[in-house]
Amino acid sequence: MTSNVTGYPVEYDVVYPEGKRNRLTTLFRFILGLPAMLMVALVTGGGAALAVATGLMILFRGKYPRAWFDWQVEIARLSARFEAYMGYLRDEYPATDDQQAVTLDFDYPDVASDLRRGMPLVKWLLAVPHYVVLIILWAAQTIVSVIAWLVIIIAGVYPRRMFNFSVGVNRWTQRVNAYVFVLSTDRYPPFRLK
Repeated sequence: MTSNVTGYPVEYDVVYPEGKRNRLTTLFRFILGLPAMLMVALVTGGGAALAVATGLMILFRGKYPRAWFDWQVEIARLSARFEAYMGYLRDEYPATDDQQAVTLDFDYPDVASDLRRGMPLVKWLLAVPHYVVLIILWAAQTIVSVIAWLVIIIAGVYPRRMFNFSVGVNRWTQRVNAYVFVLSTDRYPPFRLK
């Protein structure tokens, strides 16, 4: 069970990097991130299929195989490290097996008590309001990331408030991901960055 302030069964955080950032790797981040981008694309390609299979397993069998859950969580963690790297939140190249300075945890659900069997059929529809808001937030986050890229190159730091905004958008995204794709909770995600 995760222990976080909100009580929501997803925990996401990125440690703010103290000191000067690596300006050179920030300048060429897009090029340096291409191998990681390819790797993440290859391993996450089957994520939607696994989410559908998991939804069917919950619906018809009332079970969520632990190995499937663990795979979904590890893929989400890898993606989160990649997003932190490409979003200039961290300078460490995304590891395949270490959480580094990015924390992402999902509670493993007890299907009988935590999940309703029919919910996988409608969660994607119930999440539409989140996606409407998230599209706006993702656009704002893109602008913030471009500004942060320039500030890091010039001053060597990611402004704290901009950093917190980007982490908040990623946190919100991970909560919706847990609800719709990982299917680890039926609790509706909160509409907030913190």
